[in-house]
Amino acid sequence: MTGSKPLQKAIVYLKNTKTLAIKTYISEADGAFRFSGLAPNIDYEVYAEHEGGRSDAKTLSGFDSRREVNVTLKIKGK
Repeated sequence: MTGSKPLQKAIVYLKNTKTLAIKTYISEADGAFRFSGLAPNIDYEVYAEHEGGRSDAKTLSGFDSRREVNVTLKIKGK
């Protein structure tokens, strides 16, 4: 997101910090993105890119037992 405007078609990356495998997702019209089937007890890094800009990476902890986590990624460098 830039400012507070959701971005569609941003590429969101989810990196497994143990295996270094990366999954990608293209954000929806409302800026939403979803990853399912994540392994328990594994930390993940999530970040996004859009038109040359990139967000900071955020860590999702494997110790977080919530079924759904909301993360806001702000694109920098545009």
